[in-house]
Amino acid sequence: MSSPSGDFYRIRKLPPYVFAVVNEMKAKLRAAQQDVVDLGMGNPDGPTPRAIVNKLVEAARNPRNHRYSMSRGIPNLRLEIAKRYERNYGVRLDPDKEAIVTIGAKDALAHLLFAVVGPGDTVVCPNPAYPIHQYGVVMAEGHAAALPMPDPGTFLDHLESYYRTALAKPRMILLSFPHNPTTECVDLDFFREIIRLAHKHGTLVLHDFAYADLCFDGYQAPSILQVEGAKEVAVEIYSMSKSFNMAGWRVGFCLGNPRMIAALTRIKSYLDYGIFQPIQIAAVIGLRECEEDTRKICALYQRRRDLVVSGLKRAGWPVQSPRGSMFVWARMPEPYREMGSLEFSKLLLEKALVAVSPGIGFGPLGEGYVRFALIENEQRTRQALRSIRQFLKGSPE
Repeated sequence: MSSPSGDFYRIRKLPPYVFAVVNEMKAKLRAAQQDVVDLGMGNPDGPTPRAIVNKLVEAARNPRNHRYSMSRGIPNLRLEIAKRYERNYGVRLDPDKEAIVTIGAKDALAHLLFAVVGPGDTVVCPNPAYPIHQYGVVMAEGHAAALPMPDPGTFLDHLESYYRTALAKPRMILLSFPHNPTTECVDLDFFREIIRLAHKHGTLVLHDFAYADLCFDGYQAPSILQVEGAKEVAVEIYSMSKSFNMAGWRVGFCLGNPRMIAALTRIKSYLDYGIFQPIQIAAVIGLRECEEDTRKICALYQRRRDLVVSGLKRAGWPVQSPRGSMFVWARMPEPYREMGSLEFSKLLLEKALVAVSPGIGFGPLGEGYVRFALIENEQRTRQALRSIRQFLKGSPE
């Protein structure tokens, strides 16, 4: 049966949403009173820091804040993100020309692509990748060139080869580290090489920094804007969703290259009036006062990571321990690999009542993997691990 929206031009370009299959199955099980532990979507379960919530309530009571806001964000919020970048990364940003507030990271990414990518322009991104990284390009009429990224070094090798052999140089390189879904992390030398190639070939760079503050074992994720000359070719998207448990608040930023910021500012001025102003005022308090909360949030994810990694290993499913993000990227157990990640995810949901994300949903090279999101409390996570261990004691049908 075809989709009722399938006759629309841009909708025809989008494949079926693989995750919807698992979500629909999960909903049916819950409707049947089954206790499903959901480790699928990367949706933070913790509360937003109290100081942010209190400021929201205070600001929302002021009728002056009920009017239209500014599409590019109130000046104090742009100033505060600039201060945070100087404090945490030693990066100086002009809050008027090199910073814009966005309605979350997806808004920044999708609308920047609309602003700077034209019909047929090539955007290089890793495979596997977060779906909007590839299909945001498709919706913007560009060509998504997905290069294999089993690890950052291999991706760089493929990128250099692409520059040597492609008929047309890419318009943009689209990256995200710590990486979703693979959890791969990089150091500044990786970004230096990306910026060197971008300067050499006249390519723009977009770095999605959604997991900037979720780093473990002493690792600190670098900002691409720390590289000398980066602001001449690159922008970075920062989000408060994960770092401050503010996923539903939709507060993000695009930072860096003034030309790209100006393009995004102009296109957004036609599309929205910005975020509800009390949310922006509360976000100022978050950036100014809640740095300790981000460290506590990170420590919580590290404990959950340790629990999932050790629990899967005890179940006979060895996985790599990530240095960053809020996920564990797990190669499917060998007896189940032939069935593919979607069917395996459905089986895990049916037999163990545990929802995970099938790797194929992140691109062809995600096949053979599933992604665990670290979004349940310790008790629920242990429950999921016990169910998985029992499931794996059996054999595939």
